[in-house]
Amino acid sequence: MKLLVCGKGGSGKSTITALIAKSLARRGYRVLVVDGDESNLSLHRLLGVEKPKELKDLFGSRREIFEKAKNLGIRRIEEIPEEFVARKDRIRLVCVGKIHSFGEGCACPMGALLREFLKGLKLNENEFVIVDAEAGIEHFGRGVEEGCDAVIFVLDPTYESRVMAERIKSMNIDKKMYFVLNKFDERFSDFLSDLDVVAKIPFSEKIFLACLKGEELKCDIEEVEKLVDTILNQEHARGSFLQY
Repeated sequence: MKLLVCGKGGSGKSTITALIAKSLARRGYRVLVVDGDESNLSLHRLLGVEKPKELKDLFGSRREIFEKAKNLGIRRIEEIPEEFVARKDRIRLVCVGKIHSFGEGCACPMGALLREFLKGLKLNENEFVIVDAEAGIEHFGRGVEEGCDAVIFVLDPTYESRVMAERIKSMNIDKKMYFVLNKFDERFSDFLSDLDVVAKIPFSEKIFLACLKGEELKCDIEEVEKLVDTILNQEHARGSFLQY
């Protein structure tokens, strides 16, 4: 199945993406992590791999991405060219593309490429795709979620996160939504009482230091394991694994 991880900037999307990927890999799943955030530069370090070549480099220009993305031709994980994949154990990482220079233009071509890549990708029963989306909600306007089975929305205890979560609920997106509160503190127990939060992940000094230093996350977080259990159980019940 394919999971889209989103949220406001600084909420911990990349951290949660990496922790979920590692949890699934320990359970025997093959996991493809897709770096779909054109601004964040640290996801590969949290996974403990080198940054691969960017998928947008398959095209000669930004215009060609729009023209050719629908015919990318990648239908299975193993069809992704080797130089565009970083590997560690059962986890693979691909990076759609980053903004590298001043005046380069908007990120719309990368959004289009991400959307078509996800829509065209078919999975085997033991495979997962986890997408670390760009901050905010613009990717919903681009239809990136169309190629995914469910959405994990990561919130931190801020007013902006709550407003963004409420905005997403009002959009009536036709996908299962999992709301996850990151950096949880008991003082915020009533923060999102009406949003059906499925996991409250506490602040961890070990995670904080790893993110600060740009090091691989090597810790098991009980609430992350419970989150993965919840997703697996609910998606099995919904039949999301049967479509591949």
